[in-house]
Amino acid sequence: MDEFRIRAGSFPRIVAPFIAPLVLFFAVCLLLGAIFTNSTPLGVVIAVLATGALFAVLVAKHRRLTSGTVVRFSPDGVELSDSYGFRARLRWPDITRVDIVNTQLANPRRVGRPGGVRVQAQALRSVGLIGWGERTVPPRVPRWMRDRLARVPVDPATGRPEVTIPLGEFDPLWERGRMGDWVRHHRPDLMG
Repeated sequence: MDEFRIRAGSFPRIVAPFIAPLVLFFAVCLLLGAIFTNSTPLGVVIAVLATGALFAVLVAKHRRLTSGTVVRFSPDGVELSDSYGFRARLRWPDITRVDIVNTQLANPRRVGRPGGVRVQAQALRSVGLIGWGERTVPPRVPRWMRDRLARVPVDPATGRPEVTIPLGEFDPLWERGRMGDWVRHHRPDLMG
């Protein structure tokens, strides 16, 4: 068995989709802070503190993600698990392809004022494994995520959902390293 953890360098990739919402949040806090305090400098302080608090939440979530997210390779297949209780398993014969995997960490719904500035958090894109597998979802997940998972394709023969494992989030060059060695050993047809 071989085990891999997300690298600490993934922080910019995880924060990047939240930059636009954070900028919008800063602007709204600045505006409201300046109006309610009748002082632009005080509005800036309020906006910096409020945006800093949200950024601190992102840092804490990243720490939890990196400390608890693991992908394991074994002779049976590949398993991804995280500290929130998500688990995805793919047996070697059930992997259908190596392709782009989109990982949505936040609600993809656009936020903002209609007719005004509207932003949304984009999915992280990386190369990974896709196939028919097993997925365990913690009981308390946001409704947007539960709805999204309900729309995932299902194998008509087995009823198993399509499962993705974003190996590129662990190592962007995974195909050349030990993870790639596992895939080449068990499924050389996928690494053409």
